[in-house]
Amino acid sequence: MLVITHHKFLPDKLKITSWATLEPYFTQLLERNITNKAELELWLKHRSELEAFVSENLAWRYVKMTCDTNNKDLEKAYLFFVTEIEPKISPFNDKLNRKLIDCPFTNELDKDKYFVYLRGIRKELEIFREENVPIFAEIQTESQKYGAIVGSMMVEVDGKELTLQQASNYLKNTDRKKREEVYRKIMNKRLNHSKELDDLFDRLVKLRHRVAVNAGFSNFRDYMFAALGRFDYTPEDCFAFHDSVRDAVLPLCKEINERRKTELGYSELRPWDMDVDTKGRTPLEPFTSGKDLLDKTIKCFNKIDPYFAWCIETMDEMNRLDLESRKGKAPGGYNYPMSETNVPFIFMNAASSVRDVETMVHEGGHAVHSFLSKDLELAAFKNCPSEVAELASMSMELLSHEGQDAFYQNKEEFNRAMQEHLEGIIKVLPWIATIDKFQHWIYTHPTHTATERKKAWVDIHNEFSTGLVNYSGLEENLAYSWQKQLHLFEVPFYYIEYGIAQLGAISIWKNFKQDRAKAVNSYKEALSLGYTKPMKEIYETADIRFDFSRNYIESLMQFVTTELKRLL
Repeated sequence: MLVITHHKFLPDKLKITSWATLEPYFTQLLERNITNKAELELWLKHRSELEAFVSENLAWRYVKMTCDTNNKDLEKAYLFFVTEIEPKISPFNDKLNRKLIDCPFTNELDKDKYFVYLRGIRKELEIFREENVPIFAEIQTESQKYGAIVGSMMVEVDGKELTLQQASNYLKNTDRKKREEVYRKIMNKRLNHSKELDDLFDRLVKLRHRVAVNAGFSNFRDYMFAALGRFDYTPEDCFAFHDSVRDAVLPLCKEINERRKTELGYSELRPWDMDVDTKGRTPLEPFTSGKDLLDKTIKCFNKIDPYFAWCIETMDEMNRLDLESRKGKAPGGYNYPMSETNVPFIFMNAASSVRDVETMVHEGGHAVHSFLSKDLELAAFKNCPSEVAELASMSMELLSHEGQDAFYQNKEEFNRAMQEHLEGIIKVLPWIATIDKFQHWIYTHPTHTATERKKAWVDIHNEFSTGLVNYSGLEENLAYSWQKQLHLFEVPFYYIEYGIAQLGAISIWKNFKQDRAKAVNSYKEALSLGYTKPMKEIYETADIRFDFSRNYIESLMQFVTTELKRLL
């Protein structure tokens, strides 16, 4: 178990019960006289300690709320922080940023060590507006409603009340009528809430556009490129990614769907035919419980690198895991970094599926990233952009392939699961392009109506569709299918990162196949950098390219296709 260091600036038993408990420490930092470079670096460490403490306090409030969305006290504790604490911290952060940039000793700081950090601070100063502080609080309050709405959705199947995650396992059932029955129940349940989610999204779009305009941007898309620190690529690069995926990946998706249709022996594919095993085999159940999932993950990681397994074991010892799906639990899965204790929390909704294994090793990759970067001097050094964070997790999905035999009874089951994963990688890239292009449309058309949004979604969806799945009679379900994407509601513009990182992960896996030890070491070296180097340099440290070109994507798809054929 990791030893938790004591505070050097804050009292060890400090609790956030009101703004008054925190304000003195922000004020002290703001008013402190800095007379030399050493004092500035000590000031940075003290600021980092305060940021880490505040960040972990918010993290626990979020974790507890998502673990039990029915508990109003937990929701109240989280909302108290985002409405009463964060809005008061934000102006102080702006003043502290200005104090840092205006300090005459800032120019004496090690340029290599602090370049990325100071670049980000300058960008924050550029876009900060005090009038946006209460709007951000309102956005957070509104966006957390999504989890509560979706978390409350239950359907009855065979006399049992199930979460949507649990019910979706039936989409792998070999009985086509049963699959259709459950698919329609899930989609109708979502459709029953479509107006509620549409109204919520309308409010979020309006609030986000106000933030952008206040900060001097014409739209929220451009604001978010600045806010997310996208120094290494532009909206035009995103469009190039969309086009490359459409041209280089979509034909492979078509091949997969054609093969699915042939193997199933159907004249046409329907939406409930996309997850069932084409050879009529019952769904794989790689684990029986959250404990079994945990034990097998540790065994899997140990086969790749004992350090990876140690990270998960440490999290288990410190109760940093909530893995099983249950009523009242928010949807989705995440790894939440804990900036102070440096031991993250993994949350997911496991329901004994192959996809759950993928989720666990994915979030496990994020967790390993947290551990590898834990010794970096400032909390800000550990706060990576998503393109780097998702590289950690998506690479782990592929690096852990051979260790995943821990979940399966024999080679046939193992090959089947790996085939499902590789086909999933190919199929998810067009979905990532769809979601990203949709977001570009949404926020560059801020006055759009719900009807216009629905049409735009269908048009973009069709652009990245194989055209081999018949949605006849389900047009309304398709038109609202964007609402199942949590990121659109809670973390706008956080999605293309998955595509960028997926390309990087494939490249790391390709290296692993050629020189296992070198690839794992390069992966660990890259993650140990946290965010102390520019994104492209981190990718180079991992011995891969930061590239959206069609030729690069085609070469990676060729590699994945070759690996896939070995499993068929």
